[in-house]
Amino acid sequence: MPGGRENCMNKNNIGVIAVAVAIVGASAWYLRAAGEPPTGAGARSGAGQAPTIVNVVKPQRQDVPVVLQSNGTVTSISSVELHSQTTSIIRKVHIKEGQFVKAGALMFSLDDRADAANVDKARAQVVRDQATLADVERQYRRSAELVAQHFLAQSALDTLRSQVDSARAVLGADQAALRATGVAAGYNMIRAPQAGRVGAINVYAGSLVQPATALTSVTQLDPITVSFTLPESALGGLLAAHQRGAVAVEAKAGSAAVASTGRLSFIDNAVDPVAGTIRVKAQFDNGDSALWPGQYVNTRVTVQTLGDAIVIPQSAIINNTRGTVVYIVDADQSARQVPVARLHAFGASVVVSGLSGSEQVITEGKQHLRPGGKVKVAGPDGARAPAAARVANKDAPA
Repeated sequence: MPGGRENCMNKNNIGVIAVAVAIVGASAWYLRAAGEPPTGAGARSGAGQAPTIVNVVKPQRQDVPVVLQSNGTVTSISSVELHSQTTSIIRKVHIKEGQFVKAGALMFSLDDRADAANVDKARAQVVRDQATLADVERQYRRSAELVAQHFLAQSALDTLRSQVDSARAVLGADQAALRATGVAAGYNMIRAPQAGRVGAINVYAGSLVQPATALTSVTQLDPITVSFTLPESALGGLLAAHQRGAVAVEAKAGSAAVASTGRLSFIDNAVDPVAGTIRVKAQFDNGDSALWPGQYVNTRVTVQTLGDAIVIPQSAIINNTRGTVVYIVDADQSARQVPVARLHAFGASVVVSGLSGSEQVITEGKQHLRPGGKVKVAGPDGARAPAAARVANKDAPA
């Protein structure tokens, strides 16, 4: 069977050759793969993590006013409710509701006929006493001349002297009674105790009034005050500002209203232990009546101005277990953490210390960063950090 043996040997040779070819091909592929640079995911795992795309800002230097905001209520410095001091009849009302009056302006006249008669009676009594005193004084002078000429005893002169003193005392008492009667008569003329605006009038001519009857009120509108509260944490800065000089306060009744500017006039002597607030007042010139008693207003108090302060967006701040930090871009395009301290926040910005002002502060894309990690700043063509990276993560780990 020589032919069968040859066929078998040929088949074995073909199998050996096929195996050899396969081995050679696999070796060549392996060697080629080892010599070429990796691509795709393998390239990333072999060459390290790709740079994180971030957005950065440069800190701004500016003067920043430290403003405390609160809600307050407009209050009048003085509001007086008028009452009659006697029981009488209203004779005439001299003012109108809502009228502005000056201090001392006549507002109501009461029936004064009885008081006028009493004044006349007291005045007549004074005139009588004056005449009596003058007569006694003439008698005393004549008697003194007679005593000097030894025509009258000294005891008679002493008696006349006592009568003169008595007449003078009676005159003085009646003069005091005349003044008291005049005061009582003055109660019939009710005048404005201060300048201000007249409120509702509750009586009319012919009304019977008593001391308990409220006639109207006069409220002072210029100047006027605004009362509001501030947290006790602001007390130190508020007192320091008040000691330095006038503290500016703005009050605005609504979004469309024009803000009125005044000055801090009062700081309460105690902090409310329940609410943890301190009550303060500000005084405003109110010639245009922009502020009205009882009105609800928004107030702004400027306690100080931080000069040449370093300002960054609040979105750049990271709070972690190590404190408050921001990421900045170093010269080698790596991220570095810098500790900062918040000094004052306003709107979307915050004043911080710990930066020189020349850094590139990372605002977006920072939640995936680690200290020393490579970053790539978004280009000027509008490219930004990925949407997932633009979510500020204040609790991102350091």
